[in-house]
Amino acid sequence: AQKNLGPSGVTLVIVRKDFVERANQKTISMMSYSKMIAEESRYNTPPTFGIYMMGQVFKWFLAEGGLTEIECRNNHKASLIYDVIDEMDGFYSGHSEKECRSVMNVTFRTPNETLDSKFLAESSKHRMDGLKGHRNVGGIRASIYNAFPLSGCEILADFMRDFATRNG
Repeated sequence: AQKNLGPSGVTLVIVRKDFVERANQKTISMMSYSKMIAEESRYNTPPTFGIYMMGQVFKWFLAEGGLTEIECRNNHKASLIYDVIDEMDGFYSGHSEKECRSVMNVTFRTPNETLDSKFLAESSKHRMDGLKGHRNVGGIRASIYNAFPLSGCEILADFMRDFATRNG
């Protein structure tokens, strides 16, 4: 749930009743949804602040038009950046195949690590922070979770076009 539904530490679980009924009865109590449901109990103290914050996010979703609207916005934000990756004649290369692209984390590289570093340095001067890629994958990563504004994606897309034009 972290980053999109609430702070780290909270998890939303939606369990089908037939799954609970078929679950392995040897599962330890702490991990057994059927035992928790049957006893109307919790085997640990729930993260109340995280749950409260998740409730606030749900209220925000509803006020913004619901999940369908949020999904539409997120797809639009991601497409702004992916469109630049696709249109810049191979200057940018994505980490994922097109059909497997993430809507929340747009990952890509420039033609080489030197340009990746230059991209990150220049973007930082334009107040775009946190674009350094994942420590295991490298490259560049734009995390554009639910609450990230459309304007941020537009600014990044414009910067990417400009950067590729100047460095391509």
